[in-house]
Amino acid sequence: MNQNSPISLLKEYWGHTSFREPQEAVIEAVLADQDCFVLMPTGGGKSLCYQIPALIRPGICIVIAPLVALMKDQVQNLNQRGIKAMALTSGIKYQELDALLDNCIYGSYKFLYLSPERLKQPIVQERIRQMNVNLIAVDEAHCISQWGNDFRPAYQHISILREFHPGINVIALTASATPRVVDDVIDNLALSNASVFKKSFARPNISYQVVSTQDKLFRMVEILQRSSGASIVYVRNRKATASISKHLNAHGIESTFYHGGIPSEEKNKRLQEWLTGAVRCMVATNAFGMGIDKPDVRVVIHASLPDCIENYYQEAGRAGRDGTPSEAIILKNDADAKLVKDQFLSVLPDVSFVKKCYNKLCNYFQVPFGEGEQTTHEFRFDHFCNTYGFNPLVAFNALQILDRESIINLSQNFRRRTEVQFLVSNHHILTYLERNEDIQLAVRTLLRTYGGIFEHVTKVNLRLLSTKTSLPERKILSVLERLHSDGIISLKTMNTDAEVTFLVPREDDSTINPIAKHIEQHHKLKEEKVASMLSYVNDDQLCKSIFLSRYFGEAANDPCGICSVCKPKEKSNVNITMETIREQIIFALTEKEMGSRELVRFVQQDEKKVFKGLQQLLEEERIIITNYNKYRLHKE
Repeated sequence: MNQNSPISLLKEYWGHTSFREPQEAVIEAVLADQDCFVLMPTGGGKSLCYQIPALIRPGICIVIAPLVALMKDQVQNLNQRGIKAMALTSGIKYQELDALLDNCIYGSYKFLYLSPERLKQPIVQERIRQMNVNLIAVDEAHCISQWGNDFRPAYQHISILREFHPGINVIALTASATPRVVDDVIDNLALSNASVFKKSFARPNISYQVVSTQDKLFRMVEILQRSSGASIVYVRNRKATASISKHLNAHGIESTFYHGGIPSEEKNKRLQEWLTGAVRCMVATNAFGMGIDKPDVRVVIHASLPDCIENYYQEAGRAGRDGTPSEAIILKNDADAKLVKDQFLSVLPDVSFVKKCYNKLCNYFQVPFGEGEQTTHEFRFDHFCNTYGFNPLVAFNALQILDRESIINLSQNFRRRTEVQFLVSNHHILTYLERNEDIQLAVRTLLRTYGGIFEHVTKVNLRLLSTKTSLPERKILSVLERLHSDGIISLKTMNTDAEVTFLVPREDDSTINPIAKHIEQHHKLKEEKVASMLSYVNDDQLCKSIFLSRYFGEAANDPCGICSVCKPKEKSNVNITMETIREQIIFALTEKEMGSRELVRFVQQDEKKVFKGLQQLLEEERIIITNYNKYRLHKE
């Protein structure tokens, strides 16, 4: 076997002996210098389609990706396999950036991951010109299209890479794109005679279900109790992740929760608990899932409606990647349509509000007119909204627009700001360390890293100190707290939920006017996406698998046989009359008092009909409610 053949590299670095469809065909096309567009559902193994050709060819592969978390995950996975890769994320100072780019030219790196915004920097462009580039990969390529569910204008400048390296082919990859988006991406990237590879959107092992319920927590527990495998529950906000996880644990379902505001170390701990099976259910916002490949997820539940079909398909597709029968379930009730419109449509900021938000943001950080470019500020979002009386949801969406349009960079990573100054002499410290040998490594590293820490208050990076000492961040912090308690240092810590970097000089309205048309177009697209999502959950005639396949432009006519439309009779007899349901309720209550949930299980009908029957019987005074919220027959 050729040691540099695709299959040998697959076995050497990833431990697999065969490719998934259509990975091998894509790799062959890339190695034949063809431009490629790859549309493969979540978990299909898109990254191997560019990683293996890049390993075979001499030189470095440039990978454009939109999310810091995605880049870090990919780089970590490659480095763990002994493949040299790096990512240019936000917060890197000029001198460090200069050194990293030099390493890409001279340091035998195989992969350079960067965002489209980073690509716009002159120093980055100049160094990429000097690199021996062997392939250009554009991940999450739907972001290029103005019709994509996450359009980012900076993506439309990626084609500049073709000017730097005109002989190098391009591969564009995404997990979800409609036919209109596919055509738009190919056109914007100027893919020449592109080979288009589409893996079917059909997932025959997944039962897509939409379940109507007025008590989502009850139904959620019921579903998870009958399933013994790993599961994910997606919810609307951070607060709900904690409360629902607590509820599940109280009902014997081991769970933890995950959202974007949790410190990185704690996120990794919870992720590992779920990956290893220490807990079987992860309750999360949509911040969870990118780059996470757990093949044996049996159930994915959406307790609230996603904003679009594309996001739903990706999140639901985290179930059953091993091909084993699995479920993707949306729990809906009568309030959901209004909630999804309130969450995703009513809080969309108009152009005038975006201008106001940008102006106040500049004032908040005292950015002078014509200045501020490439300055970074720690950002307390709640304080910002309170200062100017902004609705947090509308303000957040305005900041997202500014981020998407490359006016600012909004990092939503939870951070701890730590400021330190030594209060005693060098001699005093040496004497102190002789008595406290267990903290010598941390203190000496701190002193070597921050030279001016005796003269002034210094912001220290716990992550950097952790890397240098191989100690956990929490251990570094405990050492600092001990030094503070002993009067050796002054210590100030503050939690911050974001960072803002201004990418262009402040010009107020003149900054926003060029993007006004994008803002209006984005709002219209958002309305279309929400309408499609509501159509999906409310359509009880068309097979769910057919609905999804057709949405993505795939011809599909054969019902799946396992979704909530194809198999409704497993849940209830849809032709049963209300009178029969009332009789069954009366019969059940002749035996004993029952709660509404017990009655739903006993009658085995749609809970809406059971609740309606209960209401009718209460109005007729044939039954009453006890002080313990149970129903019993009304005895004369």
